[in-house]
Amino acid sequence: VQLVESGGGLVQPGGSLRLSCAASGFTVKDYVMKWVRQAPDKELEGVSTLYTQGETIYADDVKGRFTISRDNAKNTLYLQMNSLKPDDTAVYYCSRVTGNYRGQGTQVTVSS
Repeated sequence: VQLVESGGGLVQPGGSLRLSCAASGFTVKDYVMKWVRQAPDKELEGVSTLYTQGETIYADDVKGRFTISRDNAKNTLYLQMNSLKPDDTAVYYCSRVTGNYRGQGTQVTVSS
């Protein structure tokens, strides 16, 4: 199992980023997948979950701004992040819930 995140970077408040998580060694659509994040000096927190049947769950502070999705043909998980705020600054990880696999993370910094 391998998860490789990409798409992070520096963005101004109000901007957008799309994170990608390329998976190998398993089929993304067959597992519950999550995006989690860890801000400096804070605990790891869940951002969004995508269930196998397509149901999605979002943390309260990202609802209406973030969208989780997957591309079955590319075996890739995405997180579209709009209206970004400085509080969204963190390292973002994609995770396969079963087995608690996680990638190396991608840094998102929201700052003017």
